[in-house]
Amino acid sequence: MTSLPWVRYLTRYAVVGYIAVMLVVPVTLILWRTFRPGLGQFVDWISTPAAISALNLSLLVVAIVVPLNVAFGIPTSLLMARNRFRGRAVLQTIIDLPFAVSPIIVGVALIVLWGSAGAFGFIENNLGFKIIFGVPGIVLASIFVTLPFVVREVQPVLVELGTEQEQAAATLGSGWWQTFWRITLPSIRWGLTYGIVLTTARTLGEFGAVIMVSSNLPGESQTLTLLVNDRYNRGAEYGAYALSTLLMGVAVAFLVVKVILLVRRARANAPA
Repeated sequence: MTSLPWVRYLTRYAVVGYIAVMLVVPVTLILWRTFRPGLGQFVDWISTPAAISALNLSLLVVAIVVPLNVAFGIPTSLLMARNRFRGRAVLQTIIDLPFAVSPIIVGVALIVLWGSAGAFGFIENNLGFKIIFGVPGIVLASIFVTLPFVVREVQPVLVELGTEQEQAAATLGSGWWQTFWRITLPSIRWGLTYGIVLTTARTLGEFGAVIMVSSNLPGESQTLTLLVNDRYNRGAEYGAYALSTLLMGVAVAFLVVKVILLVRRARANAPA
């Protein structure tokens, strides 16, 4: 059945209006307030020692979190896609838990577990290794909230591929590592890359869990998102706008990479 023309137009305008109010207008307002004092002021705000330190810390966290999630995500995806075992549904639910749990709760749970008065408090009290309110706590919080991305992107690809090529390689005498390196890994490269992009973007933009486990001290444990919040609370609104614009620029860059990967993935999977 064909919808009435006025219904189609009403739906179209409602969607455009919703996107404009919820996305376009706020982003445009931030950009306008960022560059109203001038481009030079924008550069000054994003090049302060606190901003550079926050950027370096954010990149350091990304450099730690992404490889760990890849190292965990690929074996977990292989386990979930290639095996049927009791408790598989429970494991899948646990992997998806970060999608359902508030990041604030994640931060509280990490404090209860790794804080000086927590279950593993002896690590800080006896060994002197500070986790909560330090960089390790930020890394743990970021790992938790980004845990599902690589698994969620790689697992469906493995299910779709099946095991025929891997079984053929094993029949020809290929070892498990050779099979993984030459057959499995090239087959999942697009899903893995997509998962890495999502993990990186979420790590850079995480706030709720990080603020709970960070001391939020400039130059020590303050990421870009924490610095934005700190500047805004201290009344340095234009500094907060400048860093928000910087983060938006990074987000847009990752969205562009995401689109490029989707296009290349579609071309690679298209029939010759």
